[in-house]
Amino acid sequence: MPLLEPDPEALRPRTAREPAVDRVTDRSAGGTPEPLRSELIALLGAEKVLWKVSDLVRYASDASPYRFLPRVVLVPEDLDDVSAILSYAHGKGREVVFRAAGTSLNGQAQGEDILVDVRRHWTGVEVLDDGARARIRPGTTVLRANTTLARYGRLLGPDPASAIACTVGGVVANNASGMTAGTTRNSYRTLASLTFVLPSGTVVDTADPAADEELARAEPDLCAGLLALKAEIEADGELTARIRTKYAIKNTNGYRLDAFLDGATPVQILRGLMVGSEGTFGFIAETVFDTLPLDRRVTSALLFFPSLTAAAAAVPRFNGAGAIAVELMDGNTLRASVSVKGVPADWAALPRETAALLVEFRAPDEAAQEAYERAAAEVLRGLDLVVPAASVTNAFTRDAGTVAGYWKARKAFVTAVGGSRPSGTTLITEDFAVPPDRLADACEALLELQSRHGFDAAVAGHAAHGNLHFLLAFDAARPEDVERYDAFMQEFCALVVDRFDGSLKAEHATGRNIAPFLEKEWGARATELMWRTKQIIDPGGVLAPRIVLDRDPRAHLRGLKTIPKVEAVADPCIECGFCEPTCPSEDLTTTPRQRIVLRREMMRQADGSPVETGLLDAYGYDAVDTCAGDSTCKLACPVGIDTGAMMKGFRHRRHTPREERIAALTAKNFRVVEASARLAVGAGDAIGERGGDRLLETVTRLARRAVRPDLVPEWLPQLPGAAARKLPGTARAGASAVYYPACVNRIFAGPEAAPGRGPRTGAESAPSLAEAVVAVSARAGKPVWIPGDVAGTCCATIWHSKGYEEGNRIMANRIVEAAWGWTGGGVLPLVVDASSCTLGIAEEVVPYLTDDNRELHRELTVVDSLVWAADELLPELTVFERAGSAVVHPTCSMEHLGDVGQLRALAEACADEVTVPDGAGCCAFAGDRGMLHKELTDSATADEAAEVNSRTYDTYLSANRMCEIGMERATGHPYRSALIELERASRPPGGRTVDGSEKA
Repeated sequence: MPLLEPDPEALRPRTAREPAVDRVTDRSAGGTPEPLRSELIALLGAEKVLWKVSDLVRYASDASPYRFLPRVVLVPEDLDDVSAILSYAHGKGREVVFRAAGTSLNGQAQGEDILVDVRRHWTGVEVLDDGARARIRPGTTVLRANTTLARYGRLLGPDPASAIACTVGGVVANNASGMTAGTTRNSYRTLASLTFVLPSGTVVDTADPAADEELARAEPDLCAGLLALKAEIEADGELTARIRTKYAIKNTNGYRLDAFLDGATPVQILRGLMVGSEGTFGFIAETVFDTLPLDRRVTSALLFFPSLTAAAAAVPRFNGAGAIAVELMDGNTLRASVSVKGVPADWAALPRETAALLVEFRAPDEAAQEAYERAAAEVLRGLDLVVPAASVTNAFTRDAGTVAGYWKARKAFVTAVGGSRPSGTTLITEDFAVPPDRLADACEALLELQSRHGFDAAVAGHAAHGNLHFLLAFDAARPEDVERYDAFMQEFCALVVDRFDGSLKAEHATGRNIAPFLEKEWGARATELMWRTKQIIDPGGVLAPRIVLDRDPRAHLRGLKTIPKVEAVADPCIECGFCEPTCPSEDLTTTPRQRIVLRREMMRQADGSPVETGLLDAYGYDAVDTCAGDSTCKLACPVGIDTGAMMKGFRHRRHTPREERIAALTAKNFRVVEASARLAVGAGDAIGERGGDRLLETVTRLARRAVRPDLVPEWLPQLPGAAARKLPGTARAGASAVYYPACVNRIFAGPEAAPGRGPRTGAESAPSLAEAVVAVSARAGKPVWIPGDVAGTCCATIWHSKGYEEGNRIMANRIVEAAWGWTGGGVLPLVVDASSCTLGIAEEVVPYLTDDNRELHRELTVVDSLVWAADELLPELTVFERAGSAVVHPTCSMEHLGDVGQLRALAEACADEVTVPDGAGCCAFAGDRGMLHKELTDSATADEAAEVNSRTYDTYLSANRMCEIGMERATGHPYRSALIELERASRPPGGRTVDGSEKA
């Protein structure tokens, strides 16, 4: 037992609570029951079977209003694993549900028996035919695929608003479309081929010329059944016409019966049926898409109308002008969007009746763009907009930043409105489609229906395609609220079908919420054909029961989740999952969404229940210790939920008063601590050079066991040597800026001081980072001054990230007071040479400052050294020697600061070819967390490291020493600051700078 083992009781919820009706019951406290657990471990291996109650709970929720606890979660690595799982399920009479990103809005990613995670080991993009096609694995996000394709001037047709998180497999399985896809650019229309696994375990590659012959041998009954259904449908002229009519507008409700009309063979029919099948027909293992041109010339406008119906009435005119997207937002959506960073605050004061259209044209060239703009101007002249006439004239813009802001507000619809819902309420997200020329009438009818049932809902949608989305919030713990919701749904479905002959699901797929209403839309004949199709393909009923087909008329009310109140920072979370792809611990322990889901389950439990105890036992490591604290989740979340801050708060709660006192004492005496740390690093480096790395690893590992793994760092062979004790000499007179070398750069040297550990060729002559900043600033005619008393100061991130509040407060106030004095009361900018420290001083210290120091802080201009170099120095420098190629690692702090562009600009000044890996993300080294939990950094960097190591680069660049260490450990290549590379590239021929001076 470690000396300072944290007490799980410190994380126990402190609020009084009643057990929730939908809590996980005590019989599940032990996790997966036997013999299911041991049988699956024997089948797949222990590492692929998640069985603890905390594992089951974190997978029980997705972006939908439903919650179902699986019996076990499996993480297969390949097709053999998937086939083995399906074979086991058949033999044991069990049910299987596949889950990728969990962004589905109707419970498609939830199961009550075997849940299979097909995201973790199923990523990858292979570009084919110079970008005309792409082979994409199902766990790949749409954003990642499009990032790769953009280099070829191509993109995927489907473009769902959740592209940052949703996976290609899920998009195909739901036929999710998005803002521009309509009925012609969706998965059904743009898929070239599929590879899938049928419930029987048979693997089908639809691109294989012999696929039909092989399928006929393996599955003769299936082939005969599909062809018989095809003949039956084609013989019914009225049904055939009805099917074609239903898909003239967006429709994802039920199975794609048009697959029987479009496919000539069983394999072709299956290829069509798999799209939108929601995991009920098989596992989509690989997709090949026909890609579309990426028209880069964009013109957009955000237009405000006096009413929703007025906005809807304008949609056909923009469609006629050639707009690729016409997005509708009602007043509630606009007002809720002010919670999204960058959205104008005055939207909150807009009248409730106001509505807006986001209109976009995309063109391949200047001539086409100008033609679209003329057509748009003509449409504008006939509209009644609630803005001054002058603004109407200039409503359309080509400015990329402005356009990105428009789309950020639109894509945040669900999360922004959901985040503003009353605390404790469940969010329902529905979508439907009507013929586009009926959109205005549909808007009016929907608003009346919502009002009559007491819902103050929000409406938005892909108006160009007659596709509307709306949100409803109610308390699932209150039976009267559930019945009110049911009454609304009954009338809503009748309205869409009977009045508008519309689609009850336009792009979100049937799911659990619309399954009971499938026959209402399609009629008995077509619905019966869907049931027969399911029976032919999955006769054992193994895959995803009750998700598309359900005869229970109240199935949409089953499994509705309550939303208990949690910590204020996380309470607005709607569990959408946008945060997950950015999280460093995504593939190791838990994600931000799962951390919140687990916390909510604790709140559902009776105090001291076996389930709560099991969750608390796991939460310390799975959630708190392995959170990198980088807060990239905040950037991905449209409403800025910072789960990292929540975990730092939990770290604080676990500290004993003694630990807090020691941390505060460390802050007060940081000058001594800094000097001691530099000596310790130097001593460790000397031992390591003599082959003592293994000894140091053993000693620190024993110390971690004895004290606590989250307090004692582990020695890593990649750690650099100690920095020079003295900083370069500089003068205050004539300085253009105050240069603040971060404490990490005052303790650790760069790769130039790491003999025997693979330094870059020629690195023995490279300056330290401090020397490089001083030299390159002087060379540009903008010298910097390093104050003589920087030792003993820090940006406070050390204490902030660990949740030591008093130590954080002491150092935060000390650095602001010192910086105010150094800069002459803010006259000079403060240039900081580590991006995390820039973020700390510029933003993170503020809540911990005294009122007086907060005033001083407002007078400071804190500038990251990247920004200083790119904006101030680079224009004054001449680059003499460029590297051939450079790979760049943007840090999470750069993402927060918005200066990734400056890092790239520096790299492009120093190298002919610059690559930012598609898989680049937070390295999770996070100060010392990479030494406390190196498994976190190993997991977080695996994807990026594989991409980096697929080729060789001349130089490896970043701008934060600890991140550079993390990436060096991951890739085996020495990363260094882009400013050191800039100094080398701009050094005059024959010049050599190791101490800030030039050699003639």
